[in-house]
Amino acid sequence: MTASATRPTSTGRRVERQRGVAELSRRSKIGLYALLVFWTLVVVLPLYWIMTTSLKSPIQVNDGPYYIPFVDFKPNLDAWHWALGTEGGQTRRAFVNTVVVGLGAAVLTVGVGALASYGLSRLKYRPRLASVVAFIVGGAAAIVFIAFGLPWQLAGVLGMGIFAMSVATWARRFEFRLSNDDISFWLISQRILPPIAIVLPLYVFFQQLSLLDTQIALIIAYVGANVPIAIWLLRDFFATIPLDLEESAAMEGATRLQTLRKIIIPLAVPGLVATFLFILVFTWNEYLIATVLASAHAQTMPLMIVAQNATRGPQWWNMSVLILIMSTPVVVIAFFLERYIERGMLIGAIKH
Repeated sequence: MTASATRPTSTGRRVERQRGVAELSRRSKIGLYALLVFWTLVVVLPLYWIMTTSLKSPIQVNDGPYYIPFVDFKPNLDAWHWALGTEGGQTRRAFVNTVVVGLGAAVLTVGVGALASYGLSRLKYRPRLASVVAFIVGGAAAIVFIAFGLPWQLAGVLGMGIFAMSVATWARRFEFRLSNDDISFWLISQRILPPIAIVLPLYVFFQQLSLLDTQIALIIAYVGANVPIAIWLLRDFFATIPLDLEESAAMEGATRLQTLRKIIIPLAVPGLVATFLFILVFTWNEYLIATVLASAHAQTMPLMIVAQNATRGPQWWNMSVLILIMSTPVVVIAFFLERYIERGMLIGAIKH
């Protein structure tokens, strides 16, 4: 942690410079390190508790608390044998589902979010508000048609027809237009809606598509839920990349797609990686949507962990093993991507 200081220049202006920890007073150092030690304990102690619990028997958990292995209790691997042996098939299936759904949703979300956020940061959109209302009317009409028994394919075509006719007729009479900021705010406002409000429509939607209890359904749902966050983060990051680079590339004959692929994306790697990790954590730990859309075949690790709260009470030892199996890959990924994450955390902090 650093503090800022100022020094005069030859022109009389005062320029800020960063002070290192070595330049702090003794009292400030003590307070700083005390805060760091406290925060380290806050982060590490829950992990230590989970690790020790995974090595305890049910009697040791219920009769505890016991803190130190080989001192307070004798460790055993019964819970690990249950997770990897007795229930090994179910654990592997839930783990594979979590990996496939988490990585798939994170990659697609970052890909869609990168393209959309680049467009919002570089291009000017001025859609008519009436056209947006017409699209909502067309979508609502399609839902009503489905409710009255029409096949969803036919209902979709009718809804698009209503939208097209509305745009060509009454929507053209209204000139009020939206801006890029309006679009960005609308996107992020979708995260304000409580997740419980969308799970029932999602269930009906994927039921009609015969995709319930599949990895595809979870991936689509997670992409739709997390794209607004990816766009909001990456838009600010793309805005920090100088426009002069794109103008120079255009003068050399590069197309916008070539500029995006060869110049913008390489420069945006820290932001893309940081956003990828955020989305990966969100999807990796998600429970509510998975509860509604998945059951046996597409069960993820959060569902399996919660399932250990049986009629006999929470099976803390089994939960601890599953939590360690579930969280270890994300920790390893974050460790190897640390240098990108550190830079990506500064998204939007640089102003031109």
